[in-house]
Amino acid sequence: MLYGDFYYPLPANEPVLNYAPGSPEKAALKNALKELKSQKIDVPMYIGGEEVRTGKTIDIRPPHELKHVLGTFHAGDASHVKKAIQSALKAKDKWAAMSWENRANIFLKAADLLATKYRPYINGTTMLGQSKNVYQAEIDSACELIDFLRFNVHFLSEIYRQQPVSGPGVYNRMEYRPLEGFVFALTPFNFTAIGGNLPTSAAMCGNVVVWKCANTQVYSAQMCMRVLMEAGLPAGVINLVYVDGPTMGEVCFNHPDFAGLHFTGSTGVFNRMWETIGKNTPIYKSYPRIVGETGGKDFVLAHKSADPDVVVAALARGAFEYQGQKCSAASRAYIPSNLAKEIKTKLIAAMGTMKMGTVEDFTNFINAVIDEKSFDKLEGYIKNARKRNSGAKVLAGGTCDKSKGYFIEPTLIEAADPKYVTMCEELFGPILTMYVYDENKFEETLKLVDSTSPYALTGAVIATDRYAVELAVNKLRNAAGNFYINDKPTGAVVGQQPFGGARASGTNDKAGSALNLYRWLSARTIKETFVPPVDYRYPFLQEK
Repeated sequence: MLYGDFYYPLPANEPVLNYAPGSPEKAALKNALKELKSQKIDVPMYIGGEEVRTGKTIDIRPPHELKHVLGTFHAGDASHVKKAIQSALKAKDKWAAMSWENRANIFLKAADLLATKYRPYINGTTMLGQSKNVYQAEIDSACELIDFLRFNVHFLSEIYRQQPVSGPGVYNRMEYRPLEGFVFALTPFNFTAIGGNLPTSAAMCGNVVVWKCANTQVYSAQMCMRVLMEAGLPAGVINLVYVDGPTMGEVCFNHPDFAGLHFTGSTGVFNRMWETIGKNTPIYKSYPRIVGETGGKDFVLAHKSADPDVVVAALARGAFEYQGQKCSAASRAYIPSNLAKEIKTKLIAAMGTMKMGTVEDFTNFINAVIDEKSFDKLEGYIKNARKRNSGAKVLAGGTCDKSKGYFIEPTLIEAADPKYVTMCEELFGPILTMYVYDENKFEETLKLVDSTSPYALTGAVIATDRYAVELAVNKLRNAAGNFYINDKPTGAVVGQQPFGGARASGTNDKAGSALNLYRWLSARTIKETFVPPVDYRYPFLQEK
């Protein structure tokens, strides 16, 4: 029974802790890292509120310290996917019927747990499992995930309050139902916050979810799941399984109750899933919602009026933070000829100061790339750039070493051809390719930026000339879903810069805004007439 209109006001973004020497947060995190490394955990799947162990275990190793084993997780098969779907559907009616304030408060409690008791542990599991330095972990696994939970409660509260107008003798109302079936959430390794947001945003709307995280994100994903369970999430609402992608797709996409896909990952995988879902539409109860944030080949375009120091800072942070393993990372740079020498000199000098190593040494800016497959691919691009007559040259970095961990030194490539392979293809690593253009051909370069890549996720223009800024904003209107002026193209904040791109970068449903939540709701309009007519005849039928 509803006794009031429960409304959740706009929250403030979670403050980013600085982990300064002697700070309590630094001491707590250091202790958590020691604790996590001192034990080998046994990670089950979570299906219907139960811990499921298969005996088929896979080691969890830090990408920067391959000899160390953090624990093992239990890999599942098709039977576990089917069980997860059954558990979700069993929980569906009761979860959908739960009052909004009780549903919302589960996620608000989870946010508070992450902000306090579990902050060092969600950061620690992210640092060790995904090789993130302390700042990158803090802004991701703590602050962004907390923001997603709190802001989504606010956004959904506002959606529920949106109601149609009513005329005399009639009352109209809108119900925002969950989708009819289950949602499949498929999450990547690079952001713990994405891993937490994709299943919870759908669940918050009353949906039940089958969640598959990347194997390289299991360590922090299981921590998210433990927090949600402690916050009171009922059994079966979110089911976390560790099953290979083809098997997940085969079971989920052939189930008549499949109602939606919430995905972050590669464009190729998303395209194949979309094709499969399209072919299977006759078997579904309703057309599934398909939401995807996919690849990026993100740009920084400097104008001849740009401040070189601003350009260098944007490139150094945008390209190399978290080893460039962000969908939004700066991967291609267009530098005007009048500033090229200064920018290259200063950027190379900045790269020379970037320490690389384990996450436990807080002075390291660079850590390891996620796995051997990524390492080998990135090393291949660097080797090709070093070849004679490649059309490119390595200006700085390029050292690759996987003897102890998957370490790739921040690398700067200069390409003579603006369509050189590393200017076009998504690399997902600490490799930045630079092209020097004629300073007087800015407008032609805008066309080049817009046409080089099939992606349209993030991009930045750096200039002090306001006419140049306006021209870039207009000419690159469809080149990036998140566009930055005099800043790096990374670091979107929930509630401030809703995130998502179009073209080959996804459906642009803007995580961190109400737009995303609408995708997990199915509206029903209800009209009630208080004094209904008792005769079909209208007045116009009468002649007198």
